[in-house]
Amino acid sequence: MLLRPNRTKYNKSQRGHLSGPVSSFRPIKNGRFALIAQESVLLSAHQIESTRQVINRYLKRKGKIWIKAFPDLPVTSKPTEVRMGKGKGAVNEWVCRVRKGKILFEVDGAADQRILEAFQAARKKLPLKTLIFRNSWKLPLKV
Repeated sequence: MLLRPNRTKYNKSQRGHLSGPVSSFRPIKNGRFALIAQESVLLSAHQIESTRQVINRYLKRKGKIWIKAFPDLPVTSKPTEVRMGKGKGAVNEWVCRVRKGKILFEVDGAADQRILEAFQAARKKLPLKTLIFRNSWKLPLKV
C-alpha cells in the first residue's frame, strides 16, 4: 500500500525547490532510534514503502515504526511522443520534500543491535545519505 493523500485542495502543483537545512532540529519524539536525512531530495512513495518493508523484515515485526516522511507533492508527467502544449500532464507519482536534517523513520521496541542492522539495510534503499541517531546520544552539532 503506497502512501498518498486521501484528498488535496489542488490536483496538481508546482515542484518548488529544496534549499537549506530544516529550520530547526527536532529531537526524536516516539522511538529510541531515528534515521535522519543528510541531504535534500525528493523521496518517492515507492522508496518510503520499500524502506519500511526492509525495516519491518529486519525487526521481524516485533518493534514499532513511525514514518515521519509523507508524500504529499504530486509529480506529473506527459506520455512519451506527445507534442508540446495541451496543458500539464497527469499525476504520475507522489513525492515527499525531504530537507537536510529531517527525521525519516523512528523505531522502538526491539533490541538495539537489531534496529541498527535494520537501519543499515534501509539506508541502501534510499537515494540520499542518512545518519543513524540514538535518543541517548548527544545531538549532532551540524545536521
